[in-house]
Amino acid sequence: MPPIHTPPINPVVAKITNRIVQRSAESRARYLDLIDRQRDEGVHRPNLSCGNLAHGFAASGEDKPAIRGGNAMNIGIVTAFNDMLSAHQPYGRYPEQIKIFARERGSTAQVAGGVPAMCDGVTQGQDSMELSLFSRDVIAMSAAVGLSHGMFEGALLLGICDKIVPGLLIGTLRFGHLPTILVPAGPMPSGLANKEKVRVRQLYAEGKVGREELLEAESASYHGAGTCTFYGTANSNQMMMEMMGLHMPGSSFVNPGAKLRQELTRAATHRMTEIGWEGSDYRPLGRCVDAKAIVNAVVGLLATGGSTNHVIHLPAIARAAGIVLDWDDMDALSRVVPLIASVYPNGAGDINYFHAAGGMPYVIRELIGAGLAHPDIMTVYGSSLIEGAQEPVLRNDTLVWQPAVLKSQDDTLLKPASEPFQPDGGMVLLQGNLGRATMKTSAVVEEYRNVEAPCRVFATQNAVAEAFQAGELNRDIVVVVRFQGPAANGMPELHKLTPPLGVLQDKGYRVALITDGRMSGASGKVPAAIHVSPEAWHDGPLGKLRDGDVVRVCPKEGALQALVDADEWNAREQAAAPPVAWGTGRELFAMMRHHSDPAEMGGSAMLKEAGL
Repeated sequence: MPPIHTPPINPVVAKITNRIVQRSAESRARYLDLIDRQRDEGVHRPNLSCGNLAHGFAASGEDKPAIRGGNAMNIGIVTAFNDMLSAHQPYGRYPEQIKIFARERGSTAQVAGGVPAMCDGVTQGQDSMELSLFSRDVIAMSAAVGLSHGMFEGALLLGICDKIVPGLLIGTLRFGHLPTILVPAGPMPSGLANKEKVRVRQLYAEGKVGREELLEAESASYHGAGTCTFYGTANSNQMMMEMMGLHMPGSSFVNPGAKLRQELTRAATHRMTEIGWEGSDYRPLGRCVDAKAIVNAVVGLLATGGSTNHVIHLPAIARAAGIVLDWDDMDALSRVVPLIASVYPNGAGDINYFHAAGGMPYVIRELIGAGLAHPDIMTVYGSSLIEGAQEPVLRNDTLVWQPAVLKSQDDTLLKPASEPFQPDGGMVLLQGNLGRATMKTSAVVEEYRNVEAPCRVFATQNAVAEAFQAGELNRDIVVVVRFQGPAANGMPELHKLTPPLGVLQDKGYRVALITDGRMSGASGKVPAAIHVSPEAWHDGPLGKLRDGDVVRVCPKEGALQALVDADEWNAREQAAAPPVAWGTGRELFAMMRHHSDPAEMGGSAMLKEAGL
C-alpha cells in the first residue's frame, strides 16, 4: 500500500496518553504480570489431567485426534448468537464455518461458550431495560466461564451489539495471554429513510397516527438480518474495534450473507492460527489493548460522533486491562479531535452509506495523517494501525486489501480532518452543583445546545410521557429524570423520551434533559446531560432539585448548574427514592445494584468487587 503521512502525534493526544500511562502504572504492571503468569502457569491443555482433556475433546468428532495430540492451535469460539436479535442472527452458522476454516490451516476450533445478547431495541422503554447495563457484566463472566476450561490457545469473539462487545472484551481481557480477534457480522441493508422514521415517531407521540402506522414504519426500518443501520452503540462498537486493531481491516460494515463477509471470517480464522504463542508472531490480547489502543478508541468515538454509552463502557474495558481512563481524559481529547463523520442521527445517511463513502479505512487514514491516532499499536493483523487503512475487496473470488480511498465518496457523510464538520469531537463534560455529566452535542443544532429554564422533576420516564400527553410540558423546560443510575435501577436507557422532547423542541420551546440514567447511543437532537454522577440514589445533587428551580445546561461553558441560592441549596434535604421494583428478573440483579460503582468508572459491581 502507498505510504500514509504520519506526523508527530498531536501534543494534547500525547499528553493525555502519557497521563493515562502514568496514572495506570501500578495497575497495568499487575495486569501484565498476571497474563504472563497465566500463559506459563495457568490452566491450558498441557496442564490438564488425562480425564480433564478427555472430557474436552470427547464430542469433537473429526477434530479429536488433533485436539488430543496438542500440536495444533485449538481456537475457542465465544458466541453471542441468538436469532431474536437481528444483529446476531447471522452468527448461527459461524462456528461450523470457523471449524472448516481452522482445519484449512491445520488447526481446530470449538465453541467455548455462549453469552447472552440483549437487544436494547426490543427492551427500550420496558421494565427489562433495567437489566441492560448489568448484562455487560454477565456477558463478561460468561465469556470467562467458557475460556476457563483451558482448552484453547486463542479466541474468536462473535458479538456486535451494545453491551455484548464490551462484555466480551472485559471477560477475555482477564485471559489476556490469549490472542483474540473479534469477528463482526455486519449491518442489515438500509431500509426506510431515517428522517421518515423519526417523523412517524413524533406523529405517534402527538397522537396523530396510530400504532399500526408506527409499527409499519418501524418494521420498514428494522427489516432483516444484521445490525441496525443508525450510528448507535452497536456500530460504534465496531468502529472502536477497528481503531484498536482488533478486527481484520475494514471488516465492520460488510453486510451479512455477502461472499466478502464469509471471506473476512475465513481471514480472521486463518490469522488467528498465525499469532499464537508457539510461533514467532505472538499477539496476546492483553498486549494489544494498551493505553494507546484505548486512546485510539476514544479518538475514533469522538471523530465519528459515536455512542454516549461508551463514556461508560470504555473506562470499564480499560480497567479490565489495568488501565485507568476517566471523563476528564475524554473531554480533553474531545477539544482537539475534529468531527469528520456525520452518520444518522448526527446526519442523514446511515452506516451503509458511511461505509460506501470510505468507512473505517478512510477514518483511520485521516486520523493517523492528522496525528490524532497512535499508529504504533500492536494490532491482530500487521505491523501497525496503518495497515487498518485498507479496504477489503474480492478479486476473482479472492480476498485482497486495497488502500483506503483518498477522497471521501460523499462529503455529507465523511470529510477530511483538515475540513471537518466541526472542530471538536462533539462530546462535552458538564460540571457544576448538579454533579458531572456527559453531553453529546454532535447531533444537536448549535442554537439549541444551551438551555436555561425552570425544571420539572420526574422519577420515571413513563411519568414524563404522561405529563407530555397532558400538555403540562408546553413551555421552555429542563426535564429532570432522576433515580435512574446504576445503584437505583440498573441505569436504563431513556430513549423513549426522544420523540416527545423532540416535539416540544419543534414547537419552538427551549428543551433539555438531565438524568443520572443513559440515553440511547443514537441520542438525537435534544440536548441531554446524561450519566449524572454522583447519582441521586447515592445522595447526588439531583435529589435536591425541586419543580420550578431554574437550571442551566451550557456545553459551551461546560456548565450544569441549578440557579438556586447557595444557602438554600445546602439546606435542602434529599428527595426520597422510589421503592425498588421487582419483576422481569430485576430482583436477581440486586447485588449488582447494591455494589455498582459510579457511571464514570463504568457502573460495574463486578469490577469494583474484583478490585480492578
